[in-house]
Amino acid sequence: MGEIISGKELSKEVREEVRIEVESLKATYGAVPHLAVVLVGSDPASESYVKAKGRACRRAGMDSTIIRKESDISEAELLEIISDLNSDKGVHGILVQLPIPKHINEDKVIDAISIEKDVDGFHPLNVAYMHLGRPCILPATPMGIMTMLKSKNIALKGKDALIIGRSNLVGKPVAMLLMAEHATITIAHSRTQNLKEKCLQADIIVAAVGRAHTVTKDMVKKGAVIVDVGVNRIDGKLVGDCDFDDLKDIASFITPVPGGVGPMTITSLLQNTIECFRKSMEK
Repeated sequence: MGEIISGKELSKEVREEVRIEVESLKATYGAVPHLAVVLVGSDPASESYVKAKGRACRRAGMDSTIIRKESDISEAELLEIISDLNSDKGVHGILVQLPIPKHINEDKVIDAISIEKDVDGFHPLNVAYMHLGRPCILPATPMGIMTMLKSKNIALKGKDALIIGRSNLVGKPVAMLLMAEHATITIAHSRTQNLKEKCLQADIIVAAVGRAHTVTKDMVKKGAVIVDVGVNRIDGKLVGDCDFDDLKDIASFITPVPGGVGPMTITSLLQNTIECFRKSMEK
């Protein structure tokens, strides 16, 4: 059986390191990092994510503010809230929980967040800096994936990595981060032909296409590393994009769903908030 990379267990370790770091920052600066989260509407999944982020902040000794607005909020009002948060020196990180209502331009909202407080790493300049290999705030989920791989000292240099999914949130940035570690990258997606052949060639598979059991036992070579980012619900049960039960005996390392990448996403968000805080204090 392959080794399971537990994001749940790793996140406990990293969050304890974060808590200790926050105590040190408080002793040094007399303040702690402060994350402001804007939640528009009442989507149950978004509400759950936002509550989890708030709990994680509090347990780490950080300040957290949740700004809740109805789904009929105007684009102008939302942009004004972001502008006020940008100007608030007591707020070090800003996050607008996605998705937002369709009558609001998502790009405008992302662009409006100050790059200095962009803890999601979605601002176009942060994305550009990542592609250029320059210091930046990384998107939380891809950052968490890299932390998981490195926690097991998994060799990346020269390896063939297949990313299934081309989203701006996961697929594309994961590809850039793996390439920065000298892996050879192939990006596949829901319309890719001969996906099985591409999977069988891969030393590392990152599945982030949002379709249950996309990757099955006959598609993976012995000893491959599998990172499952998918979260799907079948008969009330959460499952990933990979068939975990069949693949766990083939893979050398594999992440579970739930308890895999998910917990590390919030952990990375905490680390990004600390980074934004440090830059603010060092000005």
